[in-house]
Amino acid sequence: MGIIAWIVVGLVAGWLAEQITGREDSLVANLVIGIIGALVGGFIFGRLLGFDYNQGLNLATIFVATGGAIVFLWIFGMVRRSNPPSL
Repeated sequence: MGIIAWIVVGLVAGWLAEQITGREDSLVANLVIGIIGALVGGFIFGRLLGFDYNQGLNLATIFVATGGAIVFLWIFGMVRRSNPPSL
């Protein structure tokens, strides 16, 4: 996938994950969350579950990236709750 496709998939996946989880993040945060979600989702769906999907800008990659972004946000939320800020 080209860099433009990664950015588009990242923005769409980050925005969808934000809508599903009820968070409110910035455009840059959505992009980062979506790209990390694409990596996490690609690992989960490709390596662990054995699914093979076509790469590129399509519904499968957006679904995988969104699923990965939701998993990433869940893990991130768990880590933040377990480590309260110290004074």
